[in-house]
Amino acid sequence: MNGLIIKSTGSWYDVLSDDKRIVRCRMKGKFRISAIKTTNPVAVGDQVNVELEADQDTGLITAIYPRKNYLIRRSINLSKQAQIIAANLDQAFLIVTLASPRTSLGFIDRFLVTAEAYNIPAVLVFNKLDLYSEDGLEILAAYQAIYQRIGYPCYSTSAIKGTHINKIQDLLKNRTTLITGHSGVGKSTLINVLLPGFGLRTGYISDWSDKGKHTTTFAEMFPLPFGGYLIDTPGIRELGVIDIEKQELGHFFPEIRQRMNQCKFHNCRHIHEPGCAVLEALQQGIMEPSRYESYLSIYHGNETRG
Repeated sequence: MNGLIIKSTGSWYDVLSDDKRIVRCRMKGKFRISAIKTTNPVAVGDQVNVELEADQDTGLITAIYPRKNYLIRRSINLSKQAQIIAANLDQAFLIVTLASPRTSLGFIDRFLVTAEAYNIPAVLVFNKLDLYSEDGLEILAAYQAIYQRIGYPCYSTSAIKGTHINKIQDLLKNRTTLITGHSGVGKSTLINVLLPGFGLRTGYISDWSDKGKHTTTFAEMFPLPFGGYLIDTPGIRELGVIDIEKQELGHFFPEIRQRMNQCKFHNCRHIHEPGCAVLEALQQGIMEPSRYESYLSIYHGNETRG
């Protein structure tokens, strides 16, 4: 039986079969211990083959079909290992807030680099529009301009007020979309607006840390009433970029990628080399300094800060 993994709860998975049944499954033993470099060998969004267990309502996952892409992050407890967040995505939305909690430019850049590296189109959704003062709206416009100039779609919304929700719905139609961000940015509230009646738990913002409380424990996929799927993920406090070699890093910054062939040296690191087209763009104000700072931070291995 073939199916789609729609929920992961650690050692058990909910699989939506081709005949629309939901079967609770676990990994087949030998497959479970095969040489897999991630803490979770399968993830939400994976297409799998399942053997039903005799006289039971459960099944065994016996095979994973090839993925078109997946999103990966460093495992929280095992820093040398990686965790697959979700697989077979059409796009990934990063929900961003400028305060309560603040999403740093560095965090946004690490997410975008990871999405580029795994061939996943990324969209930035700036939430909590209802909280912004006039000064806040100016900062919002400046943030969006940084990313729109290099080709990333940016949208602003208020999940509480329902502002621009129709635009978000249009983007989601008939696509498999991962939605992620820091805890407290309003992911669950947004999903509740998109999926009326689902009633996902929403959290609150901790006064002492200004960080959201985790309301989603495991990744889960929801069918959308207007077509497509939405994958909700646990809030991410930190995002480490992994499995990217230093010499490859520039390829995952669009503004560096488009200039790297103009550098004097083919192996230019874009740090202090003469004739570097990237440094020249930086000096001319064409490249955003915050983006270059993120490049240096990831290059030198300081990428795990939130």
